[in-house]
Amino acid sequence: QVQLAESGGGLVQAGGSLRLSCAASGSTARIGSMGWHRQAPGKQRELVAAISSTGDATYADSVKGRFTISRDNAKNILLLQMNSLKPEDTAVYYCRARYLSGTYYKNSWGPGTQVTVSS
Repeated sequence: QVQLAESGGGLVQAGGSLRLSCAASGSTARIGSMGWHRQAPGKQRELVAAISSTGDATYADSVKGRFTISRDNAKNILLLQMNSLKPEDTAVYYCRARYLSGTYYKNSWGPGTQVTVSS
């Protein structure tokens, strides 16, 4: 099993920055790709950014050029640097880790951290 815990959310003005962290524990050696997702009120959860075990990153079009995902495999930490924040970035942000369980992969999710961007 893999457990995840996010931190770093909060209230920020438009144009500001925040850095989210996600600490992984448990069977961390079995973790492959990781990612950040978000869910705004009344909307479906969406992928924000993902990163492979070797550091290849992908981003949603809405955050390209503003957000940067990174990971420290030695410390089992996933980061999301968010710059030039917009009110539409307001959401609960979730950390996700895909890990090998037996002979197949599972996803583990953190409880989420609230990000609120005021205009």
